[in-house]
Amino acid sequence: MAKYESSIKQVPFAQSSVYAKLSDLNNMSSVKERLNDPTSVERMKGNVSEEQFQKAQEQLESLEFTEDTVSMDIPPVGKMTIRIIEREPEKCVKFEAVEAPVPMTLWIQMLPTSETSSKMKLTIDANLNPFIKVMVEKPLKEGIEKLADLLAMIPYE
Repeated sequence: MAKYESSIKQVPFAQSSVYAKLSDLNNMSSVKERLNDPTSVERMKGNVSEEQFQKAQEQLESLEFTEDTVSMDIPPVGKMTIRIIEREPEKCVKFEAVEAPVPMTLWIQMLPTSETSSKMKLTIDANLNPFIKVMVEKPLKEGIEKLADLLAMIPYE
């Protein structure tokens, strides 16, 4: 197993709000809806390059949500589905990849920093053979960091 961790991200919302949104993936559909809000788009563009924003926007357009799953198209992999397999109230949500080229799990850990803010860290644990590891290590490291950045920007109100 290969383990990849994001850097710790500060989130300007209470731990309970972050957990509530992330533990029911239907709540995340609001992220997709914000792509039509010019104010939200400008705020997101301010945090990443234009090229990164365009790629993220394309991926966000393909998102599909249920309470326990999120699916999206990820070039060149294709459609990938992630399902919640464990919830530890207000501390952690654990996911597994259902439709992925390699078996993997993802944890989103949350800790309070104050009553109105928190921090999060993402961890991916993937079952990679040595040949595949060489090919996907860099995209996995970059992907988990980008996902952590995206999750840190979400309004958890």
